[in-house]
Amino acid sequence: MQADEGETRKTFKHRLALKSSLARETVSEFLGTFIMIVLGCGCVAQAVLSRGIFGGIVTINVGFAMAVVMAIYVTGGVSGGHINPAVSFAMCLFGRMEWSKLPFYVGAQFLGAFAGSAVLFGIYYDALMSFAGGKLLTVGENATAHIFATYPAPYLSLASAFADQVMSTMFLLIVVFAIFDSRNLGVPKGLEPIVVGLLIIVLSSSLALNSGCAMNPARDLSPRLFTALAGWGFDVFRAGNHFWWIPVVGPLVGAAIGGLVYMLLIEIHHPDLDRNFKAEQSGDKQEKYELSVIM
Repeated sequence: MQADEGETRKTFKHRLALKSSLARETVSEFLGTFIMIVLGCGCVAQAVLSRGIFGGIVTINVGFAMAVVMAIYVTGGVSGGHINPAVSFAMCLFGRMEWSKLPFYVGAQFLGAFAGSAVLFGIYYDALMSFAGGKLLTVGENATAHIFATYPAPYLSLASAFADQVMSTMFLLIVVFAIFDSRNLGVPKGLEPIVVGLLIIVLSSSLALNSGCAMNPARDLSPRLFTALAGWGFDVFRAGNHFWWIPVVGPLVGAAIGGLVYMLLIEIHHPDLDRNFKAEQSGDKQEKYELSVIM
């Protein structure tokens, strides 16, 4: 009897399991981006809706970075944990992923970010309604739209905003390529997400003043679209002199530049390894060269 029940459970699990690797990777990217938005934007929501009592810039920067870390730990072994169309684009552009996968990765990331925004809105619905007397505002001291998407500082021009997003994403991809370069210093296997989290902390602590350091088209556009539909209105797209396209296009350009900079200045200059003398390398050197690129 117990054997029959075990077989039934096994059969049920087998039927649910996705047979296609692309399907598994697509679901993984959806879940990873969903986690990042709920936990990352949740840090912003807690700080804003408590008017700083339960959080501030430090908890936002650290919390969002840790949300990225958790998302990569959940999905990294399946899809690489890109959770960012700019990262996926760079991986395809520099031969680390097939172009045919890009639409599935990007579509999953945008859908995951939209679903995450909806869930976060539901979690904090009562707090949002009580924050400004039931009004959902895009600008002003009682604005809440910036919980979900980034907005520029009043002084920022579109040209400077674009340069800001290009530069911040360029640094993101330079370091990501370095982290997963098995012939560079490398990171101990399993700790890559932690280093990515530290990278997000330093980027948000140094380059977020102008416009929030989105560096991720899905992280910004999908939540912005959700807010437009959920009650904030399409002012979310008109704010900041129609700033909305900057965190979409800028990161793609920055990702391409970042990957190119790393390849031209670091990666192509690695000396060829003589496999006959690998055994003579120190233990640390062997581990460095054996690290695999999962992105």
